[in-house]
This record gives sequence, structure tokens and C-alpha cells, in this order.
Amino acid sequence: MKNIEILYEDCNCVIVNKPAGLAVQGGEGIKSSLDRLLTEHFGKNGESSPPLLVHRLDKDTSGAILAAKGRKNAADFSRLFGADRKAVKIYIAVCASKSGNQSQLENEGIIKEELLIRGEQKKSETKYKVIKTGALAAAGLDYAVLELQLGTGRMHQIRRHLSMKNSPILGDDKYGDFSLNKKLHKEAGLKRLLLHASRIAIKEFNIDVTAPLPDYFAGYMQENFTSFV
Repeated sequence: MKNIEILYEDCNCVIVNKPAGLAVQGGEGIKSSLDRLLTEHFGKNGESSPPLLVHRLDKDTSGAILAAKGRKNAADFSRLFGADRKAVKIYIAVCASKSGNQSQLENEGIIKEELLIRGEQKKSETKYKVIKTGALAAAGLDYAVLELQLGTGRMHQIRRHLSMKNSPILGDDKYGDFSLNKKLHKEAGLKRLLLHASRIAIKEFNIDVTAPLPDYFAGYMQENFTSFV
């Protein structure tokens, strides 16, 4: 697939490194999507049916995403990513360490604020650890690099939880600090959401795959961290 790296493939699944800006699923007004690219790629390679995506990433989030080969594998992986929570997903985010009020994050912890999902308050859990702190001289900004693991899979959960803790992800144009993002765009060249799905580990299938960070993370960190697993 053009511009999409295949990180891992076996008879059960394929894991790719989705670039930021690519929608996972097609729909009205969406010209290109990961599911369509998977269909085209594996169709050309003689596969009878394309791999089936069993979890999601936001359009603006980069990183590792798994598609299962065949309906039985799709059901098995969906269970591991869903109710069983045995598929471990690790994320890397770069956040403002101060945003108006002092950041409410500790060096590590669990955010458990409920999130409003389709009119209902839902229990939500995000585990986090600060793995690096720094400052951007160009924008006069203190920032923190976080490693995160989801305990639940609510829509935009990481982005919403960090915003609620006065530590919005840099480049987040939906839940972030809009004036700060504008300043970062102008003074530091930031054009992307700094949230990356860094790692997928599934013990049951002997899978442990890390997705390299995009180039635009380079000013904040130079390597992946995987201390949760």
C-alpha cells in the first residue's frame, strides 16, 4: 500500500502503521480510507476477501491498527480488543503541561472521569505515565510526553480525558487549546495532532508490534517507550 507501512502480517491478521489524516472507514465525503486501501491491496494479491478492521483510530491519530483475516479471526480479535480487554494498546501523546490552570496530572495515574457518550454518562478509564518533560523555546511552552493505556474504549477518550485534566494534546483542534495550537503552528510549525498508537500486544496470538513515531514527533522525543507491558 502506497505510503502505508505493514508492520506485521501472518495468517490471522495484518497490522499497519496508519498515517495521520487518513480515515479508517469510508463514508460520505471521504475520498480515501484505510478499509478501502486494504481491500484494494489484498485484492490485487489474490486474497478472496480483505482483512477486517476490528478496532478504530481517529482520523488525526497515527499508529498501529489491526485488521483480521477471515470472520472467525475477526470475532476473536474483536473480543480481545473489546469485552475481554486482553489486547493491550499503548499510545504516546505530547501535551501542554500547563494550560491556564496548573496541569492536574501526576507523574503517573489513572483518569476515571465519566464521559458523555450519545447522551449517557459512561465509565471511562485511561492509565498514564509521564515519560519525558521539556520546553519549546520557540513557543515558550512547557510540555510533557505521556505513555497511555486504555482501560475502556470510548470515542476520543484520551483526547477528552487529557483536556479535562488541563493537559490538552498539542495540535488537538477539537478538545485542545486553540490559541496555543495557533501559536505552535506559527512559531513551531506544528501541523498535526501529537497522538500516536505506539504498540499493540496480544499474548494470546504471540503478537507484540511497535509502530515508529512519525517525523513530526522528533522535536519532542526520539524513541518509543513501552513500560506498561
